[in-house]
Amino acid sequence: MDIRRRPPKPPVNPNRFLDNRSPPPPPSSDDDIDRNRSPKASDALPLPLYLTNAVFFTLFFSVAYYLLHRWRDKIRYNTPLHVVTITELGAIVALIASFIYLLGFFGIDFVQSFISRADSNDSDRDYLVNDDHHRLVTCPPPIVAKLPNPEPPLPEEDEEIVKSVLDGVVPSYALESRLGDCKRAASIRREALQRMTGRSIEGLPLDGFDYDSILGQCCEMPVGYVQIPVGIAGPLLLDGYEYSVPMATTEGCLVASTNRGCKAMYVSGGATSTVLKDGMTRAPVVRFASARRASELKFFLESPENFETLAVVFNRSSRFARLQSVMCTLAGKNAYVRFSCSTGDAMGMNMVSKGVQNVLEFLTEDFPDMDVIGISGNFCSDKKPAAVNWIEGRGKSVVCEAVIRGETVNKVLKTSVASLVELNMLKNLTGSAIAGSLGGFNAHASNIVSAVFLATGQDPAQNVESSQCITMMEAINDGKDIHISVTMPSIEVGTVGGGTQLASQSACLNLLGVKGASKEAPGMNSRRLATIVAGAVLAGELSLMSAIAAGQLVKSHMKYNRSSRDITGATTTTTT
Repeated sequence: MDIRRRPPKPPVNPNRFLDNRSPPPPPSSDDDIDRNRSPKASDALPLPLYLTNAVFFTLFFSVAYYLLHRWRDKIRYNTPLHVVTITELGAIVALIASFIYLLGFFGIDFVQSFISRADSNDSDRDYLVNDDHHRLVTCPPPIVAKLPNPEPPLPEEDEEIVKSVLDGVVPSYALESRLGDCKRAASIRREALQRMTGRSIEGLPLDGFDYDSILGQCCEMPVGYVQIPVGIAGPLLLDGYEYSVPMATTEGCLVASTNRGCKAMYVSGGATSTVLKDGMTRAPVVRFASARRASELKFFLESPENFETLAVVFNRSSRFARLQSVMCTLAGKNAYVRFSCSTGDAMGMNMVSKGVQNVLEFLTEDFPDMDVIGISGNFCSDKKPAAVNWIEGRGKSVVCEAVIRGETVNKVLKTSVASLVELNMLKNLTGSAIAGSLGGFNAHASNIVSAVFLATGQDPAQNVESSQCITMMEAINDGKDIHISVTMPSIEVGTVGGGTQLASQSACLNLLGVKGASKEAPGMNSRRLATIVAGAVLAGELSLMSAIAAGQLVKSHMKYNRSSRDITGATTTTTT
């Protein structure tokens, strides 16, 4: 049997050989080739192809540039984007038409090139033809290797554990205790999560984090960690010291604006701060059979004669906890007791809770009919806006002030003293009062507090009460200079415990010189951190109010808070 290899020039149709039909002869001349050639779409164009492409390229980009400028002006002057003129309508039509042409031209070219490559690969197959039986025999298709997974496959032993988690045999929360390896537990839990939900979390990093450091204190059932960029504002000249303030944020303009405020304060001699009060609170709720009996507890707790006894019982909980005051209020036969104590350099929520538990157990001797409903009755008040924090304070109560020279206001802040004073009165004071604000008599204190809290390992949920702030501005020295101050009655921070022990957050605390417990006096580092937060808020208030007074807010956000990168599938929205 004579078997020969057919050259891989034209694609071969197997049916031709099965039907005993020979292929048609090739064209005999160039004229035949031209006659057999299919007409191209470019033959119908009135201009050469390169000129047509140039026209549509120019049309597309010029119209796009025109529309972007028009939309920017509409955003700047608050004009609805859907209101278009005849010119804009024509520009939109031209943009769509040019886009369709370019997409069709280059898209078809891409598809044709892809098909050509596929045909070329098919033509490289070996054809074995039997002349006696005209039977076509092809070699097996090439094996195409699969693309590697973004994440390396798990070891066989870990695969078994993943299946056990998916089957419910091994609880996800018990992986750390069973494996004894926190990183491995996070990796297995991560894989089980992806298989269970059918969704990838490839963009969430896993490597590069110490999972042992969060076990039992910061986060349960971890599968990765979120990256937040950290910027530096400063130097902040506060109480004679310079601080470089770390701010973790995803909002453009925030660090730059705070930095400008720090500059204005620096050239004017800096700011000064005072800690008015330092005491963390916890308020349990207890119930009696009658309101009279509840009132007897109130009189007992608020009596100066009993305070020393209560303090001794309370202070057993920690060598740093020191009871400062007890305040009790009634709601019928229910009593809400607000304990306040110093907590050293810790934020102190756990410390004060243990002290309160000691006192409640002690009180059952004199009040056996007392029913403890909850260790927290929301009279504390934690992680919620509350008038009691605004009036009585919680954590560190701080006031920070600075005098900014008129020359600095004009040159650095690009506005005037009179404009700042008027804006502060109408916006921060009157506007907030009309809105019924509770402790929100400021421009954006929460922005700075949140950024510093995230960078230094504070509880971000306590931004709610920590951001309560009233900003005051007053023209002094015959209207030439301006006195600005922020009063923040409930800044809740610590430099030990919780997230402050993590490597990144600890580094930011070290940058500020307040890492860990103070060796000079208990609580000094946490109080200094609270003043730094207030000083940064002062800088942020000064800069933002100046930008609003000068009409620069929208312009700066359009420049620094709008990414020019095309990130498919990503959505970001942050505003001041």
